[in-house]
Amino acid sequence: MNDDDVPAPQRGVIPPTAAQTSPENPWPLHLLSEKLKAHIEKAPPAWVEGQVIELNRRANVSYITLRDVDAEISLSVTVWGSVMNALATPLERGARVVAQLKPDFWLKTGRLSMQGRDIRPVGVGDLLARIERLRQALAAEGLFDADRKRALPLLPHRIGLITGRNSDAMKDVLRNAALRWPAVEFEVREVAVQGVNAVSAVMGALAELDGRPDVDVIVIARGGGSLEDLLPFSHEALVRAVAAARTPVVSAIGHEADRPLLDDVADLRASTPTDAAKRIVPDVAEELRRVDQARAQLNRRIDSLLEHESERLAQLRSRPVLANPEGMVTVRADDVARLGGRALTAIRAQVARHADRVAHLRAQVRALSPQKTLDRGYAVVQLADRSIVRDPAQAPDGTELAIRVAGGGFTATATSTTEN
Repeated sequence: MNDDDVPAPQRGVIPPTAAQTSPENPWPLHLLSEKLKAHIEKAPPAWVEGQVIELNRRANVSYITLRDVDAEISLSVTVWGSVMNALATPLERGARVVAQLKPDFWLKTGRLSMQGRDIRPVGVGDLLARIERLRQALAAEGLFDADRKRALPLLPHRIGLITGRNSDAMKDVLRNAALRWPAVEFEVREVAVQGVNAVSAVMGALAELDGRPDVDVIVIARGGGSLEDLLPFSHEALVRAVAAARTPVVSAIGHEADRPLLDDVADLRASTPTDAAKRIVPDVAEELRRVDQARAQLNRRIDSLLEHESERLAQLRSRPVLANPEGMVTVRADDVARLGGRALTAIRAQVARHADRVAHLRAQVRALSPQKTLDRGYAVVQLADRSIVRDPAQAPDGTELAIRVAGGGFTATATSTTEN
């Protein structure tokens, strides 16, 4: 059952809960104050971190205003003198501290205050230790690996510059880049580079420039500063935003002693804003000198090639075949005549030899021909169907025969047959 389900008490009876109060049956003011105090006193103390922006120390109590290091949120804290006296060094404005706070409700006036039960300055060593732990964690994720860093364009057409308002760093980058390459163009974003708004301001400018297709490289520049001033450039959110950017990012913080994490995640780290200007654009005078050197080298190579080829032509012209070119034709003509004579002689010998062979074969053929056999007195006897008679049985009496002799042929009739 909740408070709304509880029936309203009778008039004149104090409601047990705030939800049961009404215009006709309200709480006494002291009861609300007592219940608020009881509720607030149940809250446990909490350790918080912030920066001291106001400090008013009196005899036995100090009034401190703490501001969040990443947001525009402030809180008033009351610290007793015993806590302040326990500090090794006096607390000053601008100091970064961690404090144990306990809410306290002043019953008589209804004022809520924060009581500082303990306060400890955050020294440079503590900040460096925090940065180093974050550095190791991000390195383990691979955000600092060399293989994920992108190469800068040889000649960027437009450079995005994120820097402080009217800062020396901005002037150094613009002036030195223009001296090296007068045609360079910048897209400048002047933002807070220290304080509670620095991280969000730099990240906003980075996202805007990274979304522009005409920006080829982004430079984040600041002219150095104390470790506390450079803490925004080691903020995890900013480091991850730079790692996720599609455009190459150059870090030009200009602080050699304590390197912010931005130097590790950036695609290129420049020692100073001036160094960044020198590394993102080429020197036009140096490039012209290199062009002149390349042109001179090319001319030397061409001259050397022409001289070499001229010498080769001179050597070729001095050879006998070019000095007396008709001699080559004469020698080849003699060779052709000599080879032609040899070929003709060989052909004639072959023709004579084969003519003799043909005559010999003709004699053999004639000697073996049937006509020669007939010339020797033999005859060929054929039947009416032109088949040759080889046996007397083929020509019985009365068979018409055709007889061929050397001089011609005649017909006859078989009258009788005899066997060998």
